[in-house]
Amino acid sequence: MPRSTGPTGPTGPTPAEAAVLHERVLGWYAANARDLPWRTPECTPWGVLVSEVMAQQTPVARVAPVWTAWMERWPTPADLAAETPGEVVRAWGRLGYPRRALRLREAAVAVVERHGGVVPDDEPLLRALPGIGAYTAAAVTAFAFGRRTTVVDTNVRRVLVRALEGREHAAPALTVAETRLAAALVPEDDAEASTWNVAVMELGAVVCRARGPRCPQCPLLDRCAWVLAGRPEHDGPVRRGQAWHGTDRQVRGAVLQVLRDAPGAVSRADLDGAGDDAGQVERCIASLVEDGLLEPVEGERFRLPA
Repeated sequence: MPRSTGPTGPTGPTPAEAAVLHERVLGWYAANARDLPWRTPECTPWGVLVSEVMAQQTPVARVAPVWTAWMERWPTPADLAAETPGEVVRAWGRLGYPRRALRLREAAVAVVERHGGVVPDDEPLLRALPGIGAYTAAAVTAFAFGRRTTVVDTNVRRVLVRALEGREHAAPALTVAETRLAAALVPEDDAEASTWNVAVMELGAVVCRARGPRCPQCPLLDRCAWVLAGRPEHDGPVRRGQAWHGTDRQVRGAVLQVLRDAPGAVSRADLDGAGDDAGQVERCIASLVEDGLLEPVEGERFRLPA
């Protein structure tokens, strides 16, 4: 059902087509949603916010145990705001992109100072928090407060571009047209809209995957423009996976792990084993200091931020 020639028309799906999509995807989600701790009715808005920050560019399977331990230790924004940055970085573990840990703590401080320790239920106020962008603010609005909004991540984009436009992959960056299409599909009812947002995201995460899509399991199989076109291969720029071994990201992570495992400050020599190239290790140490993730102390020693 490509938008250019199919029943969806040139500007998006017709109301009838949207209704079919809603019924199919919501029905699939009701039967197949993963049991994640931040989806329980008992989860607080703070818990949802933490999960969304942790899950950025990180598989859910890795997030769940860290999220559980984090929420047991810091169940409210005030609890995290009162913690030292170093302990926050230590607790982040191997989730990757550890600056997110510091930004999450900064957001907690802002929630305490600006909103009395209560996560705001207003999307613009959420976006005003440190480290909270458009996607995270929309996700918290939808999943924590059940409000109608448009949540668009890579999974949602992939489902929509395949099902409605017949292309294997979306553009490298989110386009205005994609945002408009996603918004046009969001149901009017708050509760249904909230569920639709998470259902499309779930479909993209576990069925309409970037590699190895499980098309026979998809509720849109007989209506997917990409499948109906014979699943044509991507004809845009070559998509390359992110390298890891030997990169600065790997070395930065190794440096931080030495600090996490140490009871206090470590010497510069203790960090030499973080990489094979001495110049790269030195560069990564300097970048970690600049990012506020590492703190130099007297005697050429380093520690997690106090």
